[in-house]
Amino acid sequence: MSGAVESKLAELGLTLPDVVPPLAAYQPAVQSGVYVYTAGQLPMVEGKLPLTGKVGAEVTPEEARDLARICALNALAAVKSVAGDLDRIARVVKVVGFVASASDFTGQPAVLNGASELLGAALGDRGVHARSAVGVAVLPLDAPVEVEIQVELTGA
Repeated sequence: MSGAVESKLAELGLTLPDVVPPLAAYQPAVQSGVYVYTAGQLPMVEGKLPLTGKVGAEVTPEEARDLARICALNALAAVKSVAGDLDRIARVVKVVGFVASASDFTGQPAVLNGASELLGAALGDRGVHARSAVGVAVLPLDAPVEVEIQVELTGA
């Protein structure tokens, strides 16, 4: 049975994916007290990256924004794997996004809006968060974008 957040995702034409298996020695998400911290989520779709390369070179900013949205969806799946229900999210506290960037690309915040806007659409005011958008030289598997989130859960 899906809750209100998953129903909202369905209204947006989205389905919560299976949790992306770890690529190394870590867990997709860990709960500590009332907080859940996700590992960095790549924009994996059915076990594959839809695109690879640097944003501003092989990948357009618009494509990267869509990939950031996939990362956020994968992060919500990771949260659900430990919280049990996305309706337990009291708020998204922090989003950190990494953008594999061409040397002259400076549009990292606009790319990460894909993730932020998805969280806002799915969670309403509970999806409003602090954020960092960081340009990096390369990401695992040559992914263009990686996103991690921290959420606070309700007590129940």
